[in-house]
Amino acid sequence: MVRRHDPERRRRIIDAAIRVVGQKGIAGLSHRTVAAEADVPLGSTTYHFATLDDLLVAALRQANEGFAKVVAAHPALLEPEADLPAELARVLGEWLGGDRTGVELEYELYLAALRRPALRPVAAEWAEGVGALLAARTDPVTARSLVAVLDGICLQVLLTDTPYDEEYARQVLARLVPAPGTRDGRGPGSLPPATAG
Repeated sequence: MVRRHDPERRRRIIDAAIRVVGQKGIAGLSHRTVAAEADVPLGSTTYHFATLDDLLVAALRQANEGFAKVVAAHPALLEPEADLPAELARVLGEWLGGDRTGVELEYELYLAALRRPALRPVAAEWAEGVGALLAARTDPVTARSLVAVLDGICLQVLLTDTPYDEEYARQVLARLVPAPGTRDGRGPGSLPPATAG
Protein backbone atom coordinates (compact mmCIF):
# COMPACT_ATOMS: atom_id res chain seq x y z
CA MET A 1 0.00 0.00 0.00
CA VAL A 2 1.44 3.36 -1.03
CA ARG A 3 1.50 5.98 1.70
CA ARG A 4 -0.28 9.17 0.63
CA HIS A 5 1.82 12.31 0.92
CA ASP A 6 -0.02 14.94 2.97
CA PRO A 7 2.05 18.13 3.24
CA GLU A 8 -0.80 19.96 5.03
CA ARG A 9 -1.19 17.37 7.77
CA ARG A 10 0.96 19.21 10.32
CA ARG A 11 -1.13 22.37 9.86
CA ARG A 12 -4.36 20.38 10.11
CA ILE A 13 -3.17 18.89 13.39
CA ILE A 14 -2.41 22.36 14.78
CA ASP A 15 -5.82 23.62 13.63
CA ALA A 16 -7.44 20.61 15.30
CA ALA A 17 -5.54 21.28 18.54
CA ILE A 18 -6.81 24.87 18.53
CA ARG A 19 -10.39 23.63 18.03
CA VAL A 20 -10.02 21.07 20.83
CA VAL A 21 -8.74 23.73 23.24
CA GLY A 22 -11.60 26.00 22.15
CA GLN A 23 -14.18 23.29 22.87
CA LYS A 24 -12.72 21.53 25.91
CA GLY A 25 -9.99 23.77 27.27
CA ILE A 26 -6.36 22.78 27.63
CA ALA A 27 -7.35 20.02 30.06
CA GLY A 28 -9.16 18.30 27.17
CA LEU A 29 -6.12 18.33 24.89
CA SER A 30 -4.42 15.01 24.18
CA HIS A 31 -2.81 13.41 21.17
CA ARG A 32 -5.88 11.18 20.94
CA THR A 33 -8.46 14.02 20.98
CA VAL A 34 -6.44 15.99 18.44
CA ALA A 35 -6.05 12.96 16.14
CA ALA A 36 -9.80 12.37 16.26
CA GLU A 37 -10.55 16.06 15.57
CA ALA A 38 -8.05 16.19 12.67
CA ASP A 39 -9.22 12.81 11.35
CA VAL A 40 -5.67 11.47 11.21
CA PRO A 41 -4.06 8.38 12.76
CA LEU A 42 -2.85 8.82 16.33
CA GLY A 43 0.71 8.17 15.17
CA SER A 44 0.56 11.27 12.97
CA THR A 45 0.12 13.58 15.93
CA THR A 46 3.01 12.03 17.84
CA TYR A 47 5.16 12.01 14.68
CA HIS A 48 4.75 15.76 14.19
CA PHE A 49 4.56 16.67 17.90
CA ALA A 50 6.38 14.36 20.29
CA THR A 51 4.86 16.00 23.37
CA LEU A 52 1.72 17.97 24.16
CA ASP A 53 3.93 20.95 24.98
CA ASP A 54 5.31 20.81 21.41
CA LEU A 55 1.75 20.85 20.11
CA LEU A 56 0.74 23.72 22.42
CA VAL A 57 3.79 25.75 21.34
CA ALA A 58 2.75 25.36 17.70
CA ALA A 59 -0.88 26.20 18.52
CA LEU A 60 0.08 29.32 20.48
CA ARG A 61 2.43 30.47 17.73
CA GLN A 62 -0.36 30.10 15.19
CA ALA A 63 -2.88 31.83 17.49
CA ASN A 64 -0.44 34.74 17.90
CA GLU A 65 -0.76 35.35 14.17
CA GLY A 66 -4.32 36.63 14.69
CA PHE A 67 -3.33 39.90 16.32
CA ALA A 68 -0.28 40.25 14.04
CA LYS A 69 -2.58 40.13 10.98
CA VAL A 70 -4.83 42.85 12.41
CA VAL A 71 -1.77 45.02 13.14
CA ALA A 72 -0.36 44.40 9.65
CA ALA A 73 -3.65 45.62 8.17
CA HIS A 74 -3.06 49.03 9.81
CA PRO A 75 0.10 50.48 8.22
CA ALA A 76 -0.84 53.88 9.70
CA LEU A 77 0.58 52.61 13.00
CA LEU A 78 4.02 53.19 11.53
CA GLU A 79 3.33 56.63 10.08
CA PRO A 80 5.03 59.32 12.20
CA GLU A 81 2.11 61.77 11.86
CA ALA A 82 -0.58 59.23 12.73
CA ASP A 83 -2.43 59.49 16.04
CA LEU A 84 -0.88 56.40 17.64
CA PRO A 85 -3.33 56.11 20.59
CA ALA A 86 -6.32 56.37 18.23
CA GLU A 87 -4.80 53.85 15.80
CA LEU A 88 -4.02 51.37 18.59
CA ALA A 89 -7.52 51.75 20.05
CA ARG A 90 -8.96 51.09 16.59
CA VAL A 91 -6.75 48.01 16.08
CA LEU A 92 -7.75 46.64 19.47
CA GLY A 93 -11.40 47.23 18.65
CA GLU A 94 -11.09 45.30 15.38
CA TRP A 95 -9.40 42.40 17.12
CA LEU A 96 -11.94 42.22 19.94
CA GLY A 97 -14.82 42.97 17.59
CA GLY A 98 -14.19 39.94 15.41
CA ASP A 99 -14.61 36.36 16.52
CA ARG A 100 -14.12 36.76 20.26
CA THR A 101 -13.84 32.97 20.62
CA GLY A 102 -10.52 33.18 18.79
CA VAL A 103 -9.31 35.96 21.09
CA GLU A 104 -10.37 33.98 24.19
CA LEU A 105 -8.58 30.92 22.86
CA GLU A 106 -5.43 32.93 22.22
CA TYR A 107 -5.48 34.17 25.81
CA GLU A 108 -6.13 30.68 27.16
CA LEU A 109 -3.03 29.43 25.37
CA TYR A 110 -1.12 32.55 26.39
CA LEU A 111 -1.98 32.12 30.08
CA ALA A 112 -1.19 28.39 29.96
CA ALA A 113 2.45 29.52 29.91
CA LEU A 114 2.11 30.22 33.64
CA ARG A 115 2.12 26.48 34.29
CA ARG A 116 3.95 25.24 31.20
CA PRO A 117 7.45 26.75 30.97
CA ALA A 118 7.86 25.48 27.39
CA LEU A 119 5.20 27.96 26.31
CA ARG A 120 6.79 31.02 27.91
CA PRO A 121 9.15 31.96 25.06
CA VAL A 122 6.28 31.77 22.57
CA ALA A 123 3.96 33.74 24.85
CA ALA A 124 6.66 36.39 25.08
CA GLU A 125 6.92 36.58 21.28
CA TRP A 126 3.58 38.40 21.08
CA ALA A 127 4.63 41.13 23.52
CA GLU A 128 8.08 41.41 21.96
CA GLY A 129 6.73 41.61 18.42
CA VAL A 130 4.16 44.30 19.20
CA GLY A 131 6.69 46.09 21.42
CA ALA A 132 9.27 46.17 18.62
CA LEU A 133 6.68 47.60 16.23
CA LEU A 134 5.66 50.32 18.69
CA ALA A 135 9.26 51.13 19.65
CA ALA A 136 9.72 52.41 16.10
CA ARG A 137 7.16 55.11 16.95
CA THR A 138 8.05 55.76 20.60
CA ASP A 139 10.90 54.26 22.63
CA PRO A 140 11.40 50.78 24.16
CA VAL A 141 10.04 51.65 27.63
CA THR A 142 6.94 53.41 26.29
CA ALA A 143 6.41 50.56 23.82
CA ARG A 144 6.45 48.01 26.67
CA SER A 145 4.03 50.17 28.63
CA LEU A 146 1.65 50.34 25.66
CA VAL A 147 1.75 46.55 25.27
CA ALA A 148 0.94 46.15 28.98
CA VAL A 149 -2.04 48.50 28.65
CA LEU A 150 -3.31 46.75 25.51
CA ASP A 151 -3.01 43.40 27.29
CA GLY A 152 -4.79 44.71 30.37
CA ILE A 153 -7.68 46.19 28.41
CA CYS A 154 -8.12 42.93 26.49
CA LEU A 155 -8.20 40.87 29.67
CA GLN A 156 -10.70 43.23 31.31
CA VAL A 157 -13.03 43.01 28.32
CA LEU A 158 -12.75 39.22 28.14
CA LEU A 159 -13.07 38.54 31.86
CA THR A 160 -15.96 40.93 32.49
CA ASP A 161 -17.70 40.19 29.17
CA THR A 162 -18.25 43.91 28.67
CA PRO A 163 -18.32 45.75 25.33
CA TYR A 164 -15.04 47.23 24.20
CA ASP A 165 -14.91 51.01 24.69
CA GLU A 166 -12.64 52.40 21.98
CA GLU A 167 -12.73 55.97 23.29
CA TYR A 168 -11.71 54.85 26.79
CA ALA A 169 -8.84 52.84 25.30
CA ARG A 170 -7.72 55.85 23.24
CA GLN A 171 -7.73 58.11 26.30
CA VAL A 172 -5.75 55.62 28.40
CA LEU A 173 -3.20 55.06 25.63
CA ALA A 174 -2.91 58.83 25.12
CA ARG A 175 -1.67 59.08 28.71
CA LEU A 176 1.45 57.29 27.46
CA VAL A 177 1.73 58.78 23.97
CA PRO A 178 0.29 62.25 23.29
CA ALA A 179 -1.54 62.64 20.00
CA PRO A 180 0.21 64.74 17.32
CA GLY A 181 -0.37 68.45 17.74
CA THR A 182 -1.22 68.25 21.45
CA ARG A 183 0.91 68.68 24.49
CA ASP A 184 -0.43 65.73 26.47
CA GLY A 185 -2.89 63.88 24.24
CA ARG A 186 -5.94 65.03 26.18
CA GLY A 187 -8.92 66.51 24.42
CA PRO A 188 -12.54 67.32 25.19
CA GLY A 189 -14.11 64.69 27.38
CA SER A 190 -10.81 63.01 28.22
CA LEU A 191 -9.86 61.62 31.56
CA PRO A 192 -8.68 64.26 34.05
CA PRO A 193 -4.93 64.50 34.66
CA ALA A 194 -3.56 62.33 37.42
CA THR A 195 -2.71 64.23 40.55
CA ALA A 196 -0.24 63.45 43.26
CA GLY A 197 -1.97 62.27 46.40
